[in-house]
Amino acid sequence: MPYLNEFLTIALVHLVAVASPGPDFAVVVRNSLAYGRRIAIYTSIGIGLAILLHVGYSLVGLSVVIATTPWLFKTFSYLAAGYLLYLAYGALKSGPSQPPEEGEAAVNNIDNSVENRRANTEAANNSKASPLISAQKALWIGFLTNGLNPKATLFFLSLFTAIIDIDTPFSIKLGYGIYLAIATGLWFCFLSYLLSTSKIAQLIGKKGYWLDRAMGVLLVGLAAKLVLG
Repeated sequence: MPYLNEFLTIALVHLVAVASPGPDFAVVVRNSLAYGRRIAIYTSIGIGLAILLHVGYSLVGLSVVIATTPWLFKTFSYLAAGYLLYLAYGALKSGPSQPPEEGEAAVNNIDNSVENRRANTEAANNSKASPLISAQKALWIGFLTNGLNPKATLFFLSLFTAIIDIDTPFSIKLGYGIYLAIATGLWFCFLSYLLSTSKIAQLIGKKGYWLDRAMGVLLVGLAAKLVLG
């Protein structure tokens, strides 16, 4: 297998990158805590699909155009930052659950209550109840979070120029790209599963909304880094 060493290098670099906290990590954590396993998994699938977008950019040379055109890179940066701020706003609005005696008022305010959302997590995970956001919207959240990030484009550009040999056949490069998309999706699906287990839910308990808010703060910081970095 002449390309095994090249593949292993790519896999190792990708593992380090995907495991590092960033916009994708923050969004998956937030959706897992807020909406449960099923929605977080759809978010993860969206992130994996977005990887194919960056791979496509790299294979046809568009990533070079984005990286070497300042105004285009800035445009992507501002779009990504704006979207992250939009997601951060939803996370920062999270608050403690309403007292049970308020009845209907607590139900009406469920979108701002991580604890109340968690009460429906098991049903949502088993697809027996309607989640607070649709699976399609969750997929788009993941796709846009990763797809609009120009730094993700730069990462894949560096992979396809600095690590992958120029003489590597197109079919092999495409295979690398498919692997990267699948590996990314599986990693975040695993994270979604881990965060929605009963032990983690019990650990977070009634103060889960503070972690939701923390993810909101992280998203704000990542948005600022995109614009200023």
